[in-house]
Amino acid sequence: MPRRLARPASVAAVTWASAAAATMCPDLVVLWAVLAVASGACVVALSWVRRPALAVAAVALACAAAAGGSVAALAPVRAQIDALQVGGGRQLELTAVVVGHISGTANGGAWFDATATRVAAGSVSLSGEIPSRIGVDGDGRAALAASGQGSEVRLVGRAIPARAGERAVLVLRATEVLSAPAPGGVWGWFESLRDGLVASTRGLPQPGAGLVPGLAVGDTSSLDAATETAMNASSLSHLTAVSGANCALVVGAAFAALALAGAPRWLRVAGALTVLVGFVGLVTPEPSVVRAAAMAAIALLAVVLGRPAAGVAVLSAAITVLLIADPWLSTSLGFALSAAATAALLILARPLARGMERWMPRALALPLAVPTAAQLVCGPLIVLIDPHVPLLGIAANLVADPAAAPATVAGVLACVSPVPWLRDGLTALAWVPASWIAAVAHTTSTIGAQNLPWPDGAVGAALLAVVSTAIVVAIVRPRRIPCVTALASIVVTVVVGLVAGQVAIRTVAGPLTVPTTWDVAMCDVGQGDATLWRSGDAVALVDAGPEPDLLAQCLQTFGVARLDLVVLTHFDLDHVGGSRAVLGRAALVVHGPVDAPDDQRLLDDFAAAGARLQQASTGMTGTVGDTRWQALGPAPRDAPGNDASVALDVVGPDFPRTVLLGDLGADAQAALMRRVDVPRVDVVKVSHHGSADQDPDLYRRLHPAVGLIGVGAQNRYGHPTASLLSTLSALGVVVGRTDTDGDLAVSMDDEARLTLWRAKPPG
Repeated sequence: MPRRLARPASVAAVTWASAAAATMCPDLVVLWAVLAVASGACVVALSWVRRPALAVAAVALACAAAAGGSVAALAPVRAQIDALQVGGGRQLELTAVVVGHISGTANGGAWFDATATRVAAGSVSLSGEIPSRIGVDGDGRAALAASGQGSEVRLVGRAIPARAGERAVLVLRATEVLSAPAPGGVWGWFESLRDGLVASTRGLPQPGAGLVPGLAVGDTSSLDAATETAMNASSLSHLTAVSGANCALVVGAAFAALALAGAPRWLRVAGALTVLVGFVGLVTPEPSVVRAAAMAAIALLAVVLGRPAAGVAVLSAAITVLLIADPWLSTSLGFALSAAATAALLILARPLARGMERWMPRALALPLAVPTAAQLVCGPLIVLIDPHVPLLGIAANLVADPAAAPATVAGVLACVSPVPWLRDGLTALAWVPASWIAAVAHTTSTIGAQNLPWPDGAVGAALLAVVSTAIVVAIVRPRRIPCVTALASIVVTVVVGLVAGQVAIRTVAGPLTVPTTWDVAMCDVGQGDATLWRSGDAVALVDAGPEPDLLAQCLQTFGVARLDLVVLTHFDLDHVGGSRAVLGRAALVVHGPVDAPDDQRLLDDFAAAGARLQQASTGMTGTVGDTRWQALGPAPRDAPGNDASVALDVVGPDFPRTVLLGDLGADAQAALMRRVDVPRVDVVKVSHHGSADQDPDLYRRLHPAVGLIGVGAQNRYGHPTASLLSTLSALGVVVGRTDTDGDLAVSMDDEARLTLWRAKPPG
């Protein structure tokens, strides 16, 4: 980067550091005063010594002081809130205006940003504009159903401590919603437009229908869980968030339309910016959207000027201004990703394209260089929240991005269309490219080599930054530093070899070691359960373990792509936490009693992804291939929990008879023996990870040849217990346990002899 561009970039960097320090330590008022004085001193020195460095220092220190001052300006408001003694659990009554999306949470509640205009604590009240963040429970979320951006709501609740660096002066967990009207005026109009677009997609096939509002205005309320997971896994989630890409597509379409109409350049820019302002209002101008709009405006200016170098300077200036106006953006990962992606587009895309032109046509090099630059720069930041590297993310973006523009533009036009039949027609047009994007996401996410595990935290981010830098240098191949280029090429070669070997082990070598004749398998998913059985091409899964990645790896190892049956024995996290790995893969889901709202939401996700739902009860039967399963429990009146686990008996020709006991405790096991005639079996899935809460009589009556225990290595519960192992040993049971043996598989040959395969060798 030329030296002249390093000057505004350094100002932006200093401002960013100052803003981050100010938000994390808002009491450092003296420091910002010192920085302001130092800036003045640099100005005085500049009048004596004409050095560009002094000018840059003066501007950087002034901007740093301004960012700190923006945080310090809220100190009086914080003091007033503290004077109300809200930290002691005091009940507050709040009147506030909603300024952001009301975002649902996993427990059925919601959080949203608001500006409080009145806070009352008993007879004492405070008025003003107080940045707030408000949380509500499931009932509160229902009460806020009609509310949105611009709604003035009244709530009762208690304050909770704010996180370090949080923008909100007051964080309130509401206990009652007193008033929550629909937004009025222009905000109500925008809300009706968004609702109209969502309604227009109803009746169109999923998953494309759910993607249309997300691509157009960032509304993912109708997006099914399986597609949302697939979009995240394939690095396409930025298409359904209101990002700089969305804004740039809308602005670019407006700019191109005005150009086709013969408008002069100034009118094209003015018209495109007007459209951008309207788009921001349509998708709600919360901080992330304002940031995305600013980045889109920068990209537009760079295109108009035809000078990427100017774009870097404007990007630096925009970052500086945004951080002074809103210093809390400095700790926002979304803001960092947006800035990094824009910088990558302006600085790296063309050099990478020139490097790629050595091996491919120019027409392909630039389209490939754009997502490559963004992936290389943003990857170290993404690893901080998801310790995986999407190896096919660049390819997925290359294939899906051409469909994003028509889907977004048609969706936005449908959203603002005043004529219902025209809106429906435009929505249908947007559905076609949206379905293509959904297909790319689902296809990419199911490829085993897609997500490469990576070290998490700062170490993982630093390691990936080194690898990304080496890839850039190896592609660009700067002539002035041949030694560095050679070193980078060596690093890339080593990394490619390691990645190829790891991928081969995960996708080729691993599955090749599994016996092809397996009938029953247990996945090594840590402290949790996930058991498979197979008959012909039909496969069933009982429980999903604690984490999606672990389950997905196991399914890949055993070559399972589609599940005819998923059984959720009960809803503890170690049995259902990995369910997202099989959303959209299951034809039928049989489950135990539902207890919490989260349980029902998980079942709703399965239903939205195309599965049929059935609650298990004693005596229920079904088939998987040639095998027949029967539920041995729970009894109709069993309360949700371990003792209401779905227990199964599975039989079939040339199949080892198997009983799976969920997490049944000793009392529930004794009740099962009173309720049903317990058979002798070949395989038992030992209950509750081998805990001590077992009835030995049940295992004596089952008298299995093989016992499978799903248990995590060095778990804090002491599973499996010595008493359980002693019981099995006395019966002559061959035990397989995932903590020491890894994945397990049981096969039965034509002479009914059983073989237990272990992924890890003994010892």
